[in-house]
Amino acid sequence: MRTAPQLIFCALGLCLALEGALWALFPDMMRRVMQELVKKSPETLRHYGLLGLILGLLLVALFR
Repeated sequence: MRTAPQLIFCALGLCLALEGALWALFPDMMRRVMQELVKKSPETLRHYGLLGLILGLLLVALFR
């Protein structure tokens, strides 16, 4: 069984690997996405962030 810090660093590593894969495989698309995000209001970005947080926590709860 792994300790909490080990699981946290494992999850962080997985997040970085997935994001890195997106940038490596689709750099032009990621650049366009970033350009579109800059145009969004802070409230919209906050909603996106909260949605991601909730979905991530649900996934962790379901598969833990």
